Amino acid sequence: MYIKQLNVFVENRHGRLEEVYSILAKNDINVISTTISDVSEYGLIRMVVSDPHLAKEVLSAEDYSASLTDVLAVKLPNKVGSLQRLIQVLTFGGVTISYLYTMATGEASASMVVKVSESDRALEALEENGFEVFSAEEAYAITA
Repeated sequence: MYIKQLNVFVENRHGRLEEVYSILAKNDINVISTTISDVSEYGLIRMVVSDPHLAKEVLSAEDYSASLTDVLAVKLPNKVGSLQRLIQVLTFGGVTISYLYTMATGEASASMVVKVSESDRALEALEENGFEVFSAEEAYAITA
């Protein structure tokens, strides 16, 4: 139940961010979720897109450093403490969380993209505690 996250390294230069998203739009690739981190001269864009393999291909063809990573997309109830409970379940399950960010689902509930070091253990802990994860097909089909 993993999904592919697209990772793109970009120079922190005027117009580069717009260029990345323009390439995706021109190729009918929907950006479902995204987060951007910067480290002085470079930035890292992480995103869930409708067609991760095509996105990597078209960005690589334009000389962007793009890669794919397995992540989990976890469905959360829209209520107080849901995120804390997710983190607790993973932590007490012996799973290290590398990072997480929100994912739009088009529903009234929240969802999180989570990168963990022990994916199988994470899935087991989540399922044992009643959390649902998106399949790749479900995640890539989200439109808003």
